[in-house]
Amino acid sequence: MDKTFLVIIPAYNAGLTISELIEKISEFIDASDIVVIDDGSKDETFAIAQKAGAVVLKHERNKGKGEALKTGFKYALEKNYDALLSIDADLQHDPFSIADFLKKTSENFNGIIIGTRDIHLKKMPLARWLSNNLTSMILSILSGQTIRDSQSGYRLISTQVLKKVKLKAKKYDLESEILVKAGRKGFKIEKIPIETIYPGGKSFINPFVDTARFIKLMWRTLWW
Repeated sequence: MDKTFLVIIPAYNAGLTISELIEKISEFIDASDIVVIDDGSKDETFAIAQKAGAVVLKHERNKGKGEALKTGFKYALEKNYDALLSIDADLQHDPFSIADFLKKTSENFNGIIIGTRDIHLKKMPLARWLSNNLTSMILSILSGQTIRDSQSGYRLISTQVLKKVKLKAKKYDLESEILVKAGRKGFKIEKIPIETIYPGGKSFINPFVDTARFIKLMWRTLWW
């Protein structure tokens, strides 16, 4: 039996890019299997995504990427998908890599595949390069698996992981939490190469606040 895949797109004020993104994803995944989580956007993200043919779930207020992902995870479990692919709404992730993700899966796939960028100073801003290398090293130690791009949100996740791992984080730190907990549960964390793209739009990552959240998360792992 063929596996079923859901694409989830956490989106906040993504009206300028969401239609193009859905159109490109639809070359690989039917639009009915694309879910946009509108995380309290103040622009036309909801209406534009709906017009493009995707399923749209809305948070009435902005809750953060972690909560948006959890809304998508819940939908995937309720609809009995085998796996989901998370992709950012700002076109930072090339939808054409979806074919590579699907090719990497197999009948017994039940882990996580991370779309891994070329972590190089020529392709990535210095602050991102430093934080990504540091967090990837720490998460590799804590998860017991080799992780090269811990900050990549372009991931294929088996719903078997979601059934076994309880997630508590609400912001960007959820992406770190799931790697540590999945690795400790014995799920394999693999990677595929993806293009390094920085569109130049506004980033919703706050280096100081989100680093503090990461440190707090790592402290909590001592009691997991």
